[in-house]
Amino acid sequence: MSERARIRSLAELGLTAQHGAEARVTGLAVDSRDVKEGYLFAALPGTRVHGAEFVGYALRMGAKAVLTDAEGARVAAEELDKFDVALVVTEDPRGALAMASALWFGSQPDVMVAVTGTNGKTSVASFTRQIWMAMGLSAVNLGTTGVEGAWDYPLKHTTPEPITLHRALALAVDEGVTHAAMEASSHGLAQRRLDGVRLAAAGFTNFTQDHLDYHATFEEYFAAKARLFDQVLAEDAPAVINMEDPRGPEMAAIAEEAGHAVLRVGHDEDYELAIVGQRFDATGQDLRFLHEGTPRQVRLGLIGGFQAENVMVAAGLCIASGADPVEVFNALPQLTTVRGRMQLAATRENGAAVFVDYAHTPDALATALQALRPHVMGRLVVVYGAGGDRDRGKRPLMGEAARDHADVRIVTDDNPRSEDPASIRAAILQADGEATEVGDRAEAILRGVDALGPGDALLIAGKGHETGQIVGDDVFPFDDVEQASVAVAALDGQMT
Repeated sequence: MSERARIRSLAELGLTAQHGAEARVTGLAVDSRDVKEGYLFAALPGTRVHGAEFVGYALRMGAKAVLTDAEGARVAAEELDKFDVALVVTEDPRGALAMASALWFGSQPDVMVAVTGTNGKTSVASFTRQIWMAMGLSAVNLGTTGVEGAWDYPLKHTTPEPITLHRALALAVDEGVTHAAMEASSHGLAQRRLDGVRLAAAGFTNFTQDHLDYHATFEEYFAAKARLFDQVLAEDAPAVINMEDPRGPEMAAIAEEAGHAVLRVGHDEDYELAIVGQRFDATGQDLRFLHEGTPRQVRLGLIGGFQAENVMVAAGLCIASGADPVEVFNALPQLTTVRGRMQLAATRENGAAVFVDYAHTPDALATALQALRPHVMGRLVVVYGAGGDRDRGKRPLMGEAARDHADVRIVTDDNPRSEDPASIRAAILQADGEATEVGDRAEAILRGVDALGPGDALLIAGKGHETGQIVGDDVFPFDDVEQASVAVAALDGQMT
């Protein structure tokens, strides 16, 4: 068990107390409610409130040390004076916590890789893990869908805070896992959650608008992604870059400037992994590519042209982290779609297919629709929306993406959270005025399925793998794949 009884000094965790005893701690916590006797409590700055506001509670729960910044020390000064406690003050408490967490838990899988980008992270991490497992290795992927593979473990965030992350990594090692591929979100990178993770290689998929509710500017968002290459990845570890993205060459330059060898993925025959041909049909695609100039061809049971780039980034990560290229390429035909990523959810009796995809940004929606088009002989129908309490600027852009790439559009609700759902739909409809508005998502899916004729296809976009609909502070059970299956069964007379 990774969290066996132990006591560590602050020095052993790379920390130095500014005042108070040289504490020996029995555990780490970033949430004051998790503090137990003898713990180190990390009081971190937040977007709404400083964690130092909870120092008093943590100390009453038995914390023997507090890690924070100068502002946190000021906020908690009165409470700190009441207890005999060690205080660690640093300019970068998040980075210090990440390194301390790595030292506390002590073990990570032998080979770890990370992938960042606006879209495709989950698919690349899953494909990387699937390749390793096809090679007979004990592997997992960590991210949006939790920990999956040789060992399963739930996660609440794409890139968890360091204590949760390193606990999961250590537990994975205890379960015999030797290889792990993880998603590196912009939030996780900006908040130093990956600092302390020993990466053998890192990858970049693409960069488009998202998370501008968190990052102040587009460039700040890009800089957060770039941290994976210019600060987190070890200098002698390779970077795998999708050069087809407009910001790919810039990310490659950043990686090279930081001392990384770059394995380039794209459609230029000079790239180390070059896609030179794709042929699409109703069940997948044939892919022809070059590896360092040598031609190869494989059959992929994956829908969407963009999946070829995701597969090549995953293959590149495996090769860059030490796998034999021939074994990697032999594994590619075995790859399966990630849950909620261009997933075939149901098929009508007339042959029309229903797909579910997580596309929740303008670029992702446009990419998904464009990727489906070569597989579809008839009309392309889409059910989509936009989340509440998130980047409002992308809502009309979602409408534009659907308008430009789908024949029939239905605008519906997608996790409205605390906002008025009708106002979210109205913002989308400003750009897609000819779309049908159906607020109830289940009804919208039913209407989309009902619209399907022979040769048509429906894309249900936005929620992917999610199994809940967030309205206000409540989460109601809702699964797009399940709803699609129910709609098809009802309309085709399969309900009993």
